[in-house]
Amino acid sequence: MAEYDYIVIGAGSAGCVVANRLTEDGKTTVLLLEAGNPPTLPEHQVPLDWTKLWGTGVDWAYFTEEEPYINNRKIYCPRGKSLGGTSSINAMIYIRGSRHDYDRWQELGNPGWSYQNVLPYFKKSENQQHGASEFHGADGLLSVTDPLAPEATSYRFIEAAVTLGYELNPDFNGVQQEGAGLYQLTIKDGKRHSTAAAFLVPILDRPNLTVTTGALVTRLLFEGTRTIGVEYLHEGTIHQTFVNQEVILSAGAFDSPKLLMLSGIGNAEHLRSLGIPVVVDLPGVGQNLQDHLNVAVAHQATQDVQPAPTSNIAEAGLFLHTEGRLDVAPDLQFFSGPVLWTHPAYAREGPGFAATACVTNPESRGHLTLRSALPHDPVVIRMNYLQSESDLQKLVAGIKIIRQLFHSTAFDDFRGEETAPSIDVTSDEALEAYIRETCDAVWHPVGTCKMGTDADSVVDPELRVYGVEGLRVVDASIMPTITTGNTNAPTIMIGEKAADLIKAAGQVSKQAALTSA
Repeated sequence: MAEYDYIVIGAGSAGCVVANRLTEDGKTTVLLLEAGNPPTLPEHQVPLDWTKLWGTGVDWAYFTEEEPYINNRKIYCPRGKSLGGTSSINAMIYIRGSRHDYDRWQELGNPGWSYQNVLPYFKKSENQQHGASEFHGADGLLSVTDPLAPEATSYRFIEAAVTLGYELNPDFNGVQQEGAGLYQLTIKDGKRHSTAAAFLVPILDRPNLTVTTGALVTRLLFEGTRTIGVEYLHEGTIHQTFVNQEVILSAGAFDSPKLLMLSGIGNAEHLRSLGIPVVVDLPGVGQNLQDHLNVAVAHQATQDVQPAPTSNIAEAGLFLHTEGRLDVAPDLQFFSGPVLWTHPAYAREGPGFAATACVTNPESRGHLTLRSALPHDPVVIRMNYLQSESDLQKLVAGIKIIRQLFHSTAFDDFRGEETAPSIDVTSDEALEAYIRETCDAVWHPVGTCKMGTDADSVVDPELRVYGVEGLRVVDASIMPTITTGNTNAPTIMIGEKAADLIKAAGQVSKQAALTSA
């Protein structure tokens, strides 16, 4: 009968980190289970080709249900299905978020998660191109670098922002987040540096680490309310593996709550309706779903504009406050790049450039539920994008700001026809209609296993699932509120911090065992 000290479910942005840190102790045995396979497609290595991975075998390729506030459109939600998880198919942008995000987490009842508490864990992971500093680490396993060959229009975007009075910001992860600059990326030697490449591949020869790919976990195993192991499907056969210490659930914002519910942890009424025996009535599982939403403005270019193979397309950025408050996180984020990134209805041939405006702190909240009790069925995802009027109005403001940027003198020698939404779309009502027709996700789902101490929380501030023993959730699903910017770096930080929490608990457990002996 196979037995390990820890079982980690999901080799994604957090799971790879946890597996690495726990096996630093050669006496600690870890089984890492991943439903996907190693990332072997050539597009995995070429930063420019990240969108070509969509819809392939390394993408879960989820869709929301019809979204009522955006013309009943179903929104595509790519999620990584391979070692490295979504860090193997994402746009590689390294953004930690605002210091206000983490101070807010602590205010919401999560001691130990303030900005000052989490900064050391960001630094621990990081191998920063510019070296160590107050805000950065240079000895970590994850390569964080400047873009190698940004296109001219990306520099023009920054120039335009400074011309309009926004600050130049060479480091969105430093003293402040506000301002315009180039995004740093998780790239090493011109190639994607996923968490699998950074944290897992270098340690595959550790004898205390077992990595099993193509393994779909179907349920958690309990003895009463104690988590004793997992059941998973591998090569057509059901296996059961048992654990001495803890099971770590790192399957992401969609699949972590799914597995909890399949295992009997969730809203009792919902579980019973599907014939699932209830282990713990925990109604917050699958609730509090948040994501970033954005909308594009695009122009044809009067000169040839070609992103380099090392480009992630979204090269330049801007963070700002629409209401002028500096005591809170920025509420708009912009991405700019040398492509005509638009809704298919506005597609054009030829060179171009575009920018998108993203609401960083959306008020809209969604939820997910099980479609059935069958592990292969995807969950029912209801994002409720633009449920909040505030989110809509911030996107309207974002379009207007992009137009100001693109009509500044910095773009005079590149600016062609505005292809989306077009110069005829000017009134707020017309802009709102365009947003509902074309807005899209930034693919940052979080929050569905919320960390906190209220009745809707799923995990406590040490990421232990309420109502059971020996089970933690460690991924973006534990975020009580979404971070300001791309969510991969915060998810890696969660993995780093969780590993220390798990190690500390393991030491207490060993001491207790020695004392009782």
